[in-house]
Amino acid sequence: MQNDHLNVAAGPLPLGDLPAYHAAKDPMLPAVTCDGVTTRFAELDAASNRKARQLAALGVGEGDLVTLAVPNSLEFYVTAFAIWKLGATVGIVSSRLPAAELRTIVELGNARLVIGEEHARIDGWNFLAMGAAPGAEFSDAPLPSKTPARWKIHTSGGSTGRPKLIVDKQPGLYDPEKPPMGQRQGDAMLNPGPLYHNAPFIGVFHTLFAGGHVVEMGKFDPLRALELIERHKVNWVNFVPTMMSRIWRLPEEQRSAFDMSSLRMVYHMAAVCPQWLKQAWIDWLGPDRITEVYGGTELMGGTVITGREWLSHKGSVGRPRPGCRMRILDEKGGECAVGEIGEIYFLPDTGRSSTYEYIGAQAKAAGEWETYGDLGHVDQDGYLYIADRRTDMIVSGGANIFPAEVEAALDQHPDVMSAIVIGLPDADLGQRAHAIVQVAQNACERTGDDALRAFLSERLVRYKIPRTFEFTVENLRDEAGKVRRSKLRDERIGAGA
Repeated sequence: MQNDHLNVAAGPLPLGDLPAYHAAKDPMLPAVTCDGVTTRFAELDAASNRKARQLAALGVGEGDLVTLAVPNSLEFYVTAFAIWKLGATVGIVSSRLPAAELRTIVELGNARLVIGEEHARIDGWNFLAMGAAPGAEFSDAPLPSKTPARWKIHTSGGSTGRPKLIVDKQPGLYDPEKPPMGQRQGDAMLNPGPLYHNAPFIGVFHTLFAGGHVVEMGKFDPLRALELIERHKVNWVNFVPTMMSRIWRLPEEQRSAFDMSSLRMVYHMAAVCPQWLKQAWIDWLGPDRITEVYGGTELMGGTVITGREWLSHKGSVGRPRPGCRMRILDEKGGECAVGEIGEIYFLPDTGRSSTYEYIGAQAKAAGEWETYGDLGHVDQDGYLYIADRRTDMIVSGGANIFPAEVEAALDQHPDVMSAIVIGLPDADLGQRAHAIVQVAQNACERTGDDALRAFLSERLVRYKIPRTFEFTVENLRDEAGKVRRSKLRDERIGAGA
């Protein structure tokens, strides 16, 4: 069936049909502004039709997975809609992933096609180079409507150090007349985050699904963010605390020079926001324009708190969002008392594992309840306070870094006998990855920071490479291979490392 039925909304529509739906209402409706150029919904639809035919010629069809290793760009948006038009699933990864990590992800998902820059080409797998525009033989006419069984797959390094896939169980359907949380029909949003992260990806595409306008930054810059908000009359934005900090640290005369009156909502998530920083933003924009969200890519549950609520529960990340329940459990699975720290568990109203499934990992669960692995407590009003974002995980600039993954890469170096990676406080990033490296006695002179960074750059995406290193010839682990990371971290914090 051709998608000529799109002039009338009839509840959820296939994702690939949504650009045409909005173009039929207004062909000049802005969809994506990138690098100063605005692409209209009619143009987005036509471009993604041509791209879909190009992908189909490479063997992509209904039910397939396409791994998208493309940086934030108009091409990313066009290609995602092209994949959905074919009834296929988008698999999102960083465009900077080293070949070894990318291969593991592609093999786990059994991707039909990999799209990216030349370094993303993997022997034995179909590949399309980024920037390879469809030829004139590929028409921009509408395609038959198809609904992807799963609309997206994201990845995570996982606590084991081996990548896993997080499959969103939602089919590729969306009601174009229902804007996402906090938005109004036709809102403009600024995207300052990398699209290979779940929150920016969901934010931009839900905006487009509802006929909104995405202003894509490409790469975050604090001054440019304010300029774009003013220029495009942006209504809402999703920041991580590091971005908020960089904006706040601009000279006051710069920060106050821009008109922020259009900005109705600032969401922040992905890392714990320092109380002083959140208070500063509330003082600047007012409590009703600040909302914090806590959760995970698995969408098994989460919490939300408005700025006004936060003023009465400072430090909290809120109460459970509609659609889920939350419990705090101790190590024996018992319910924690008010104020007692335990592991945070969620259960969606639709049941366990109804929102996602893992490929390459198993979820930690207590009966029907599952956890992201974070620790926290609730107050007498049921507001959640995060104690630690996973025992070992490092949250740096809003990005999750799992020490085991970095250590596994370091251990491949011939001079490295053992390595421990911990998170240390950082005024800009929240935390920075710090590597304690045990080297052989005869390697002290030749193995330093630069050598290890160069070595890791071939194995890890850039943000996972430790910012700082220290070297030792002493054993880092006991005979059982165990290590107390908290002790190492506390020692270095105490010493002002």
